[in-house]
Amino acid sequence: MARCPRPLSRKLCLLLASSLFALTAAAADAPAPRRLDLDSAWRAAFANDPILRAARAGAEAGQEAVPLARAQLRPQIGVSVGRNFNELETDTTVLGRPVNTRQDYYSGTQAVTVRMPLLQPVQWAVLRQAGAQVVEAEANLANARQQLATRLAEAYFDLLLADDQIALVQAQTQAHASQLEAARKALAAGSGIRTDIDEAQARLDLDTAQALEARQQRELARRRLQHLVGEPFAGITPLGVDRLRSHPPTAGELDDWLALADENSPELQLLRARHEGAVEELAKGRARHLPTVDAIAQVNRGVSDNINRINSTTTQSTIGIQFNMALYSGGGVNAAIRQARAELVRAEENLAAQRLDLNLRLHREHRGVTEGLLRIKALEQAVLSAEQLSLSSRRAYQAGARTTLDVLNAEQQLATARRDLSQARYATLSAYVRLQTLSGVFDDRRLADLNALFDSNPTPGPK
Repeated sequence: MARCPRPLSRKLCLLLASSLFALTAAAADAPAPRRLDLDSAWRAAFANDPILRAARAGAEAGQEAVPLARAQLRPQIGVSVGRNFNELETDTTVLGRPVNTRQDYYSGTQAVTVRMPLLQPVQWAVLRQAGAQVVEAEANLANARQQLATRLAEAYFDLLLADDQIALVQAQTQAHASQLEAARKALAAGSGIRTDIDEAQARLDLDTAQALEARQQRELARRRLQHLVGEPFAGITPLGVDRLRSHPPTAGELDDWLALADENSPELQLLRARHEGAVEELAKGRARHLPTVDAIAQVNRGVSDNINRINSTTTQSTIGIQFNMALYSGGGVNAAIRQARAELVRAEENLAAQRLDLNLRLHREHRGVTEGLLRIKALEQAVLSAEQLSLSSRRAYQAGARTTLDVLNAEQQLATARRDLSQARYATLSAYVRLQTLSGVFDDRRLADLNALFDSNPTPGPK
């Protein structure tokens, strides 16, 4: 054990040693970051994403709109209690002489009032409007949940694409390095030229720059995903290429997705709720012209509340009906009706515009899935052809029938085909997720089907 420095006391040394031991033990007991698949990433993001938590809190707040509105249609009971100290000073003239009298006393009131709304057209409209507000809050939460699924999938696929890009750059770097070595040996043997070395070196330098960019993209993608899941992670499960090839996502018919979206889309549900709220706002404005009727019961007990009867107690009980009707409000009621009517038109137009925009986006994502699958097949064939071209170019170069530039161009074509294939796979999966989230049908079952495409034991190397 290290000797304690002389300026420190033995007690302080022991305290520092115990603190260091506690920190070391805590670090050793801390769980190691786990490896995420799409399902575990979704569950972590569902629990930790601040945007979704804010939407969840907004939904909880919105659900209280109905109890608040219903409370105005229920009996209202109030109690009032007052206690006062009074000083009564009187100046009078008795037989021509001024007389001053002073009395000090306490007085108080105690009252209980019960008001029961009988006819409240405005409050009934407010209650119906509150129901629309609850639906809007729930739709906003559902929309936030669907958007989280889209953001998570895109972040997950971006990280996988960045990993693929790094693997492709590394493979390309190895190929260019071997070609540079071959060009140097050929020049040393007298059969090569300096241009071949320069060409291979230029490609190798470009690989270095591309590797730096790829690592930067991976770091950004990793941070984006970590912010969504709210915790560090060791890595993510890559895409199972064979699984995707054998069980590709099916887009089905566009009309089916349009029908699903019209029924389940949170965006449309939210705007429908706002339209319903605008309808009730117009009804509320019109109801301000109507009378209101309340039943009122009151018990009032007063002590010395009359200066002519000090120290007296009175109890008064009343029950009755109160009728109120606004005859003229300075034109405010009519202005409120016109405003509500204009808001209703705006809500109708926003709903129509959103439906058209949603149909357009569904059409785009549907084509992204159907055409993306065809593009994947075409690019898989392109990769096979590029691999064969690269192999043939290398053999032809060794036989003296091809130049270094031909080999490098073949390698570049192969790298481009592999990159485009990787992008096409993740773009197709992203379009498939967006197709479901726009339709409002992305759930745990569809997440499990998508997660089954990812391989926990991948084969290393670019595909």
